[in-house]
Amino acid sequence: MATYCEVTGRRPAFGRSVSHSQRRTSRRFDPNLQRRRFFLASENRWIRLTVSTKGIKTIDGQGIESVVARLRATDPDVRRRLGPGRSR
Repeated sequence: MATYCEVTGRRPAFGRSVSHSQRRTSRRFDPNLQRRRFFLASENRWIRLTVSTKGIKTIDGQGIESVVARLRATDPDVRRRLGPGRSR
């Protein structure tokens, strides 16, 4: 599974855990990623995206059609997976 959100671009962040005795150990802050299916009504098909919970909220607010159009215009990896899209 990809370790970044395809909508927002969030990736893991790195930092330190600090114990009570002030010992520092490296750690990784992973985004809350979900593998979700969305239906594109204009193309009459399902697509599968790896999105963070913030990305899901973005899709709910802007709509899947506009988010996919923006992804196809900017992200070559997503464009290769989703295809160029159909115009009707």
